[in-house]
Amino acid sequence: MLETLDTAARPLPLSEVADATGLHANTVREHLDALLDLRLVRREAAPSHGRGRPAWLYRAVRRTAPTSEYAGLATALAATLHRTSTQPVQDAVAAGTEWGREVARATGRPEAADAHAARRQVVVVLEEMGFEPEADEDDATVRLTRCPLLDAARRHPDIVCGVHLGIARGALQEYDADDSAVGLEPFAQPDACLLHLTGDLTGHRTERLTQQEDRG
Repeated sequence: MLETLDTAARPLPLSEVADATGLHANTVREHLDALLDLRLVRREAAPSHGRGRPAWLYRAVRRTAPTSEYAGLATALAATLHRTSTQPVQDAVAAGTEWGREVARATGRPEAADAHAARRQVVVVLEEMGFEPEADEDDATVRLTRCPLLDAARRHPDIVCGVHLGIARGALQEYDADDSAVGLEPFAQPDACLLHLTGDLTGHRTERLTQQEDRG
């Protein structure tokens, strides 16, 4: 069942998972609930088409947490940036923004063209990068319960957290959404950082470029 979701090109409703696996819908529902508890699957509401409660769509969570070698490299790069840059936080955010755009481009665009769908897709990007995010109902505030580069973040929180902030901004930019109100609270909770995603759909590339130039 997890392989079915992992190889699907889009999130699947329960009925399609049942058809693909040949299992009864009730059996599929039980297994999906178990996969949700294990954070191996993400559930999101399907676009509404009239009255009634929208169906749930399921997608596999792809985990790409870095190895210890990459974590060590990240720590070394963060230390170098901290030592040599005249504006290390701004440079870290800028690097993260480019990274976020690349990952968002590879992950794919949201099915709907609205701010909520863009935020939801950013949460998917964070899942695939290994942050184990927990979003609220509107995907406006996201708990990042795992840091793929925790050691580097503890040594150089301004640099690493700046990169993480930039990732969210870059992903929103790639999805034509306003990133100006994005904020990150590092270690806001004992077991999580808080990422705040807000803003309206811009829909204009020229506006995004202007925002980037203003930050520079």
